[in-house]
Parts: sequence; C-alpha cells; structure tokens
Amino acid sequence: MDQTVEKYKQYVITGFVKNVEPVVFDSAQDAVIIDTTGREFIDCFSGISVTNAGHSNREVVKAASAQIEKFVHCCSYVYHSPPTADLAEKLAQITPGQLKKTFFASSGAEAIEGALRLAKLYTGKREFIALQLSFHGRSLATLSLTGNSGRKRSGGPFMPGISFAPVPYTYRSPFGKDPTECSERCVQYLRDVIRFDTSGDVAALIAEPILGEGGIIVPPQGFFRAVKEVLDEHGILFIADEVQTGFARTGRMFAIEHYGVEPDILVTAKGIANGFPLGGFTTRDEIAAAFRPGDHLSTFGGNPVSCAAALANIEFIENEGLCEQAAIKGEYVLNKLLGLQQRFPIIGEVRGKGLMIGAELVLDDALTPATGEAAAIKSRCLEKGVLLGVGGAYGNVLRLQPPLVITQEQLDSVLNVIEQSLQEVSRSLEASNDDGPMVRAG
Repeated sequence: MDQTVEKYKQYVITGFVKNVEPVVFDSAQDAVIIDTTGREFIDCFSGISVTNAGHSNREVVKAASAQIEKFVHCCSYVYHSPPTADLAEKLAQITPGQLKKTFFASSGAEAIEGALRLAKLYTGKREFIALQLSFHGRSLATLSLTGNSGRKRSGGPFMPGISFAPVPYTYRSPFGKDPTECSERCVQYLRDVIRFDTSGDVAALIAEPILGEGGIIVPPQGFFRAVKEVLDEHGILFIADEVQTGFARTGRMFAIEHYGVEPDILVTAKGIANGFPLGGFTTRDEIAAAFRPGDHLSTFGGNPVSCAAALANIEFIENEGLCEQAAIKGEYVLNKLLGLQQRFPIIGEVRGKGLMIGAELVLDDALTPATGEAAAIKSRCLEKGVLLGVGGAYGNVLRLQPPLVITQEQLDSVLNVIEQSLQEVSRSLEASNDDGPMVRAG
C-alpha cells in the first residue's frame, strides 16, 4: 500500500484533487471495496457514479472476458463489430422518444464534443447555451460549457459563442425558494439570454437533468418542459447530458424521463459499461444524417470489449429491476437524511432522486457554506469505512451515489456512520463557536 501511494506521489499527475484518498484498491465486489491491507469499505460514490450495477459485476465481467477472447480492438468506424451494433440497437430501444442512432466515443467529454459538432452541422448554427453551476467535462469545449468557475480556474481562454442561463437552484436562487416561481423566472431569463446575449445563431442548449458536480441540484418538475418549448420556438436543439445521471441512477433509466421531455441528442458515459471506458450520444435519424463521411471519428469509440460489457450491464439493470431498486432505496435514504436534518442544523438541505442524493451543509442563516465541515465529515466517514463524495460549487455538499445493488443493511451502516460523523463535527463546531449552537434558518 505504501509503495503504491509513494509511486502516485512520484509518477502520477493527480491534477483534480488536492490529496488522493489513501485507499489502495485490492479488490471490489458490489458495494464493497477491499484495500491492500484487507480493510473493507462501503462505497457510496461508485467511482463517481460509474459502477451502478456494482463493482466487478459478474455478468459484465463474463461478457467482457468472452469478447476479449475473440478480439479486443478493430476500430468500429472502419470495420463492423457485432457488440457495437448490438449495443446501438439496445440504446435505440431504451432511450426516450425517437432517439435511434448512436455514435460511440471513449468518454463523456469526447461524446459531448461530438454531440456539439453534430448540432452545428445539423442546424447550421454555431453558438451554444449552458446552465450556470453545470459541469460537462475537462476538454476545452466541455470546460467552456461548464458553469462552475472552480472547475475552470486557470483553464482559459475558453471557446467563444457560449452563453449561460440560470438553473432553478431554489435553495440559493435570487428568484426565491418557491419552485414554480423560481422555475418560471429562470425560463424567462433564458428567453432574455437568447434575445440579448447571443447573435441568434444558437445550435443547442446543453443541460444535465440533475446537476451532479453542481451539488445534486434537482430542477423543479416543469422546468425542462418549459425550456424545451422555448428552444423549439427558436429552432434550438436540446442536448441532455446524462453522463452522470444515466442508467438507473435516479430511479429511471435516464433522468430526463422524470420531466417527460424528449431531448434531441442524449449523451451517455460513466454508468453505460459499469467501469469499462465508453461514451456516446444518441439522436434521431434526421439529425444523425448531418454527419457525412469524414466528419467525425473515434479510434477507441465503440470498442468491442466495452460494448459487450455495456450490453450485459443494461441487461442486468433491466433484469434486476435496478431502476425500481434505486427509487425505493433512494426514498429511504432521503427520508433518513431529512430526519437527521431535524437534529443537525448544519444540514441546510437534502435533495436528490433515486440514489443520486446530496446534503448541503451550511454554517448559519446566511447559508455560509460549511466547506471545511463537509471535508471533515467525508474524512471521518472514510476512517469509519464509508466512502462518500463531496461536491457543489462551494465544496459543501455530501454526495451519496452508491452502487444501486447496495443492500439495506449496508445503507443502514452508511447512515449510522454519517450520523456519528455529523455528531463529531457538530460538537467541534459548537465548541469553537462563541455564540453557541447553530440555529437553522426558518
């Protein structure tokens, strides 16, 4: 373990996090990770919402292993590959509406880049709109679309022709906490963005149905339907970024289904192949036809091993009812966290869908972000054998995104550890606060 950590320090560029977690994987199964010392951890982050069907899922591993025995690579855009064709057919069956044809890439960022290019070619337009607090990747184009300054710092200059509209983040919105009013004000703001901030040459708006890195922000129910109406009025495509929300994570196969909206292009990655690298975007026939020979290519996109793994993964999700499991387990966790919110004023808001849940921590009535406290709780959970994520624009949102196969017993253990960690951090906070215990706003 020490040797691996030391090699990371000397040879691996870890540019994303300040300190890589001191956990060295030896093996993993379902929702449990075992490190090289034999210690077990309950994983509540799934490798950033990737292993939805559980670590080392036997059906996925079996399918990938069988494909490896046949061939590993063929460049699926130069030759034909059966797993690639079969997966594309399956995606046409499970994606919403009339989405039918898929282009495969190696990652979410690459898939989004491809979707942007297709939108330009189909519409003949050149500009894009994204949402504030969004995150779409770490390539130049996807960072340009990202509405989070913390992710973009020192990365500019960014692409021109991108405007941002507000997301109805009711907990902190200047438009108030009422979901309907906040949503309506944001939609009106979008109209103004199109009218005043663009040149009228907008190809597409891209949005995450639930904003993951932004802090598990769940827009109100009618928001995306109203957004789609505005976009249709202006001939603007809607790209749904389902990289983090797809494949049963939110209680539906795709999170946009919660809103009853059919996107023009749907982007997937992360959970698509349960850990094997793969991404893609799926669209309607007439939009797909905008790509002409030579317009786009991906050397590793549609890799047959990853596609075989993805097909087995989707079949497992369907056969095991993971959408239903995520919805039921998610409601249980939400209710338990809402109970903890009544006891711990540091929990400002609990939100999420399915097993994509965030608890935003604040220090006072002014909603001062409890960034250090969130990090401390994550650290204490790690010490107690639970791996959590922390996110949000202020780094103050505890993120619970476990494998969807996590058991009830494991969920209860996780919640107990979170409660213990909240108690410890809250005591430390009160001891250092001369004014006494926090009082929750409202």
